[in-house]
Amino acid sequence: MTSIKNLMSDKRVLLVEDDFMFAEIITETLAEAGYSVQYAEDGQAAWNILKAGDTDFSAILVDRLMPRMDGIELLLKIKENQVLDHIPIIMVTSSSDPVSIQEGLDAGAYYYLIKPFEPKILLSIVKAAVAQYHDYITLQESLQSTQLPFDFLDSGTFHFQTLEEASQLANSFARACPYPEKVIIGFNELFINAVEHGNLGITYDEKGTLVDNEALFPEIARRLALEENRDKRVIVNFQRRSDDLVFTIRDEGKGFDWERYLDFDPERVFDSNGRGIAMARSMSFDSLEYQGNGNTVVFTVNLRT
Repeated sequence: MTSIKNLMSDKRVLLVEDDFMFAEIITETLAEAGYSVQYAEDGQAAWNILKAGDTDFSAILVDRLMPRMDGIELLLKIKENQVLDHIPIIMVTSSSDPVSIQEGLDAGAYYYLIKPFEPKILLSIVKAAVAQYHDYITLQESLQSTQLPFDFLDSGTFHFQTLEEASQLANSFARACPYPEKVIIGFNELFINAVEHGNLGITYDEKGTLVDNEALFPEIARRLALEENRDKRVIVNFQRRSDDLVFTIRDEGKGFDWERYLDFDPERVFDSNGRGIAMARSMSFDSLEYQGNGNTVVFTVNLRT
């Protein structure tokens, strides 16, 4: 596996686009922002590149309609391949039709761009997708060095305050589950949500602006230091049952309108953030349920597969 240091210094993107002039514009915009772009003129050409073993990409931009192999067909092939399925896909389309967007979401494209788009929007979405990929690689590597004897624990209560503490606990919990590489993504997303949106009160729109301005982590540090937040904790209860593990996360925030975030919403696919809960629910856990005003979430991991 490529090291994290190399991944962060070489932001490599596969661009799949049959309009050569449009592809040149995208390539130039991304190159100016420090990305390395590999170009493929259609889905079949892209699949030939990937199938030949050139898979070291942090994100893949795929045009929806192309000759030989369209975007959806390529997407399905990528998601069926265990070597490639973790690479974020950005679907580029000329239509914002909810039906076609839902088709892409169902196939695994969680990022969207509608033609024509401003360079700022392109860079924002690509940046978010690449960050997701790097987070995934970091989480997978962290599983190799974290261990806690949960096999000997039937129940317990844990707490954390910072994102660093959240990451450590997520790693430990993941190792107690049958498929740690899958569930760690969900743990991380829910723990981050409990800190950022729960205890620190960073709203959906605020986070998008902070991420775009590269100001999220300084703002988190600032809010953690506020007197009103210094004593806030996220509480995690763990219980082992005969067939599954049950986790309950409770933050000290005011809650939120959680129902609209349980699924991948076609109306929000153009935003750079807001996919974490839906990803945790669909990709990591066997059940997930928010309670009350949304500051408590209960989820399970089956022990019998």
